[in-house]
Amino acid sequence: MPSCIDVAEYFLILEGEDGEISNLKLQKLVYYAQGFSLALMGRPLFQERIEAWMHGPVVPDLYHRFSKYGSNSIPPSNKFDPSIFSRDQLRLIEEVFDVYGQYSAWKLRQLTHEEAPWCDNYKEGAFSREIPQDEMERYFSENLVN
Repeated sequence: MPSCIDVAEYFLILEGEDGEISNLKLQKLVYYAQGFSLALMGRPLFQERIEAWMHGPVVPDLYHRFSKYGSNSIPPSNKFDPSIFSRDQLRLIEEVFDVYGQYSAWKLRQLTHEEAPWCDNYKEGAFSREIPQDEMERYFSENLVN
Protein backbone atom coordinates (compact mmCIF):
# COMPACT_ATOMS: atom_id res chain seq x y z
CA MET A 1 0.00 0.00 0.00
CA PRO A 2 1.31 3.49 -0.82
CA SER A 3 2.13 5.82 2.06
CA CYS A 4 0.92 9.38 2.50
CA ILE A 5 4.40 10.46 1.36
CA ASP A 6 3.97 8.54 -1.91
CA VAL A 7 0.64 10.28 -2.53
CA ALA A 8 2.14 13.67 -1.72
CA GLU A 9 5.11 13.04 -4.01
CA TYR A 10 2.78 12.28 -6.90
CA PHE A 11 0.89 15.55 -6.34
CA LEU A 12 4.24 17.37 -6.40
CA ILE A 13 5.20 15.63 -9.67
CA LEU A 14 1.84 16.61 -11.20
CA GLU A 15 2.39 20.23 -10.16
CA GLY A 16 5.91 20.30 -11.64
CA GLU A 17 9.09 22.26 -10.94
CA ASP A 18 7.49 25.70 -11.10
CA GLY A 19 4.58 24.67 -8.91
CA GLU A 20 3.08 26.37 -5.93
CA ILE A 21 2.24 23.55 -3.54
CA SER A 22 2.94 24.42 0.07
CA ASN A 23 2.64 22.05 3.02
CA LEU A 24 -0.83 23.46 3.76
CA LYS A 25 -2.05 22.83 0.21
CA LEU A 26 -0.42 19.42 0.07
CA GLN A 27 -2.22 18.38 3.26
CA LYS A 28 -5.58 19.24 1.74
CA LEU A 29 -4.87 17.47 -1.57
CA VAL A 30 -3.81 14.31 0.28
CA TYR A 31 -6.94 14.54 2.47
CA TYR A 32 -9.18 14.79 -0.59
CA ALA A 33 -7.39 11.87 -2.25
CA GLN A 34 -7.98 9.74 0.85
CA GLY A 35 -11.63 10.76 1.07
CA PHE A 36 -12.34 9.96 -2.56
CA SER A 37 -10.48 6.66 -2.32
CA LEU A 38 -12.63 5.66 0.64
CA ALA A 39 -15.83 6.69 -1.13
CA LEU A 40 -15.09 5.41 -4.64
CA MET A 41 -12.87 2.39 -4.05
CA GLY A 42 -14.05 1.39 -0.58
CA ARG A 43 -10.52 1.36 0.83
CA PRO A 44 -7.93 3.84 2.04
CA LEU A 45 -5.25 5.09 -0.30
CA PHE A 46 -2.75 5.11 2.60
CA GLN A 47 -2.77 3.99 6.24
CA GLU A 48 -1.47 7.06 8.11
CA ARG A 49 -3.98 8.87 10.27
CA ILE A 50 -5.54 12.22 9.40
CA GLU A 51 -6.16 14.63 12.26
CA ALA A 52 -8.32 17.73 12.64
CA TRP A 53 -5.94 20.65 13.20
CA MET A 54 -6.67 24.35 13.35
CA HIS A 55 -6.01 24.86 9.63
CA GLY A 56 -7.92 21.77 8.52
CA PRO A 57 -7.19 18.09 8.05
CA VAL A 58 -3.52 17.15 8.48
CA VAL A 59 -1.54 13.93 8.15
CA PRO A 60 1.03 14.43 10.95
CA ASP A 61 3.69 12.25 9.28
CA LEU A 62 3.37 14.29 6.09
CA TYR A 63 3.36 17.59 7.97
CA HIS A 64 6.63 16.79 9.73
CA ARG A 65 8.24 15.53 6.53
CA PHE A 66 7.68 18.86 4.74
CA SER A 67 7.59 21.34 7.65
CA LYS A 68 11.08 22.60 6.77
CA TYR A 69 9.55 24.38 3.76
CA GLY A 70 7.26 26.48 5.94
CA SER A 71 4.71 28.17 3.69
CA ASN A 72 7.02 27.99 0.65
CA SER A 73 6.57 25.72 -2.35
CA ILE A 74 7.80 22.15 -2.05
CA PRO A 75 9.87 20.88 -4.97
CA PRO A 76 9.03 17.50 -6.52
CA SER A 77 11.25 14.56 -5.68
CA ASN A 78 13.39 12.86 -8.28
CA LYS A 79 12.89 9.56 -6.42
CA PHE A 80 9.18 9.11 -7.17
CA ASP A 81 8.21 5.58 -8.22
CA PRO A 82 4.72 5.42 -9.83
CA SER A 83 4.76 1.59 -9.77
CA ILE A 84 3.73 1.73 -6.09
CA PHE A 85 0.23 2.74 -7.27
CA SER A 86 -2.41 0.82 -9.17
CA ARG A 87 -3.78 2.38 -12.35
CA ASP A 88 -7.00 3.25 -10.49
CA GLN A 89 -5.06 4.94 -7.70
CA LEU A 90 -3.04 7.01 -10.18
CA ARG A 91 -6.22 8.03 -11.97
CA LEU A 92 -7.89 9.00 -8.68
CA ILE A 93 -4.94 11.18 -7.62
CA GLU A 94 -4.87 12.82 -11.06
CA GLU A 95 -8.60 13.57 -10.88
CA VAL A 96 -8.26 15.06 -7.40
CA PHE A 97 -5.39 17.19 -8.70
CA ASP A 98 -7.42 18.33 -11.73
CA VAL A 99 -10.32 19.44 -9.53
CA TYR A 100 -8.61 20.70 -6.36
CA GLY A 101 -5.09 21.52 -7.54
CA GLN A 102 -6.31 24.73 -9.13
CA TYR A 103 -7.24 26.20 -5.74
CA SER A 104 -4.95 28.06 -3.37
CA ALA A 105 -3.99 26.58 -0.02
CA TRP A 106 -6.30 29.02 1.76
CA LYS A 107 -9.26 28.21 -0.50
CA LEU A 108 -8.75 24.50 0.22
CA ARG A 109 -8.47 25.28 3.92
CA GLN A 110 -11.80 27.13 3.70
CA LEU A 111 -13.45 24.22 1.88
CA THR A 112 -12.36 21.69 4.49
CA HIS A 113 -13.59 23.99 7.27
CA GLU A 114 -17.09 23.71 5.80
CA GLU A 115 -17.09 19.91 5.68
CA ALA A 116 -18.31 17.51 8.36
CA PRO A 117 -15.19 15.36 8.78
CA TRP A 118 -13.17 18.33 10.00
CA CYS A 119 -16.04 20.22 11.69
CA ASP A 120 -17.14 17.20 13.71
CA ASN A 121 -13.64 16.42 14.95
CA TYR A 122 -11.94 19.76 15.51
CA LYS A 123 -12.22 21.13 19.02
CA GLU A 124 -10.59 24.49 19.61
CA GLY A 125 -7.96 24.38 22.33
CA ALA A 126 -8.04 20.58 22.49
CA PHE A 127 -5.41 18.13 21.37
CA SER A 128 -5.61 17.03 17.76
CA ARG A 129 -8.25 14.42 17.12
CA GLU A 130 -8.19 11.77 14.44
CA ILE A 131 -10.73 12.09 11.66
CA PRO A 132 -12.14 8.55 11.43
CA GLN A 133 -12.04 6.93 8.01
CA ASP A 134 -15.66 5.81 8.27
CA GLU A 135 -16.75 9.43 8.75
CA MET A 136 -14.71 10.49 5.72
CA GLU A 137 -16.12 7.66 3.62
CA ARG A 138 -19.70 8.54 4.58
CA TYR A 139 -19.24 12.27 3.97
CA PHE A 140 -17.48 11.88 0.63
CA SER A 141 -20.00 9.27 -0.56
CA GLU A 142 -22.99 11.37 0.38
CA ASN A 143 -21.73 14.83 -0.53
CA LEU A 144 -18.83 14.87 -2.99
CA VAL A 145 -19.20 11.81 -5.23
CA ASN A 146 -21.29 12.19 -8.44
